[in-house]
Amino acid sequence: MRIARFSIDGNVAFGAVEGSAPDELVLDIIKGIPFADFELSGTKVPLSKVRLLPPVLPNKVVAYGRNYAAHAREMGGEVPEVPFAFFKPSTSVIGSGDAIQYPSFSQELHHEAELAVVIGRMCREVPRSRVKDVILGYTCANDVTARDVQRTEKQWARAKGFDTSCPLGPWVETELDPSDLTIQCTVNGAQRQLGSTAQMIHSVEELVVNISEAMTLLPGDVILTGTPEGVGPLSVGDEVAVTIEGIGTLTNKVIKRG
Repeated sequence: MRIARFSIDGNVAFGAVEGSAPDELVLDIIKGIPFADFELSGTKVPLSKVRLLPPVLPNKVVAYGRNYAAHAREMGGEVPEVPFAFFKPSTSVIGSGDAIQYPSFSQELHHEAELAVVIGRMCREVPRSRVKDVILGYTCANDVTARDVQRTEKQWARAKGFDTSCPLGPWVETELDPSDLTIQCTVNGAQRQLGSTAQMIHSVEELVVNISEAMTLLPGDVILTGTPEGVGPLSVGDEVAVTIEGIGTLTNKVIKRG
């Protein structure tokens, strides 16, 4: 099931996305929230009539760096022996169609296409055999990074945590095997990144186990799983799109920060 969060006539709701052709997609409005038992209302609205929002509002976004060997090499760094985590704040999250605001303190903004894991229930110290039980589903992410700031500051809080630096969407796919999915990033239609989740050094299961050893994960929390090689610059006016097999496409335009 594809679960979207959307706004219509000033109201926010979740809906199940139905259909295949882009211009024929409809939303069956969900009674309740997707983190508990819910029913479909049978009330359907065309996707074209709503504004898509970030599919979840996470309490925290846990991101993993250098989880693809080729990306680690292109950044001039070694592959970490253990998973390497950092945080992006909830205020960094935007949805598909929202604008990425080029931060005033950076001159080198980069895209990073990633598979995002959406947690479906409160959990801690999750054993590998139970990881699937705590995941609601998967969505596309762009770990937008102020690369020059990342190089000059020891902590990545500003480089990766500024407002609008975490586009998520367009929806959450609940029925998906994340082990071998094609990930692609285009800028103005030109391909920049092309890889597969099969190239991950640490699997989705390993990452959930790793972070849940340290902290409680809450429904709607998001884990970013790293990016394939091919990261590169974004400029004001660019349209960047992240497409993941079995999920869909997350599209955002870069604008000057006002």
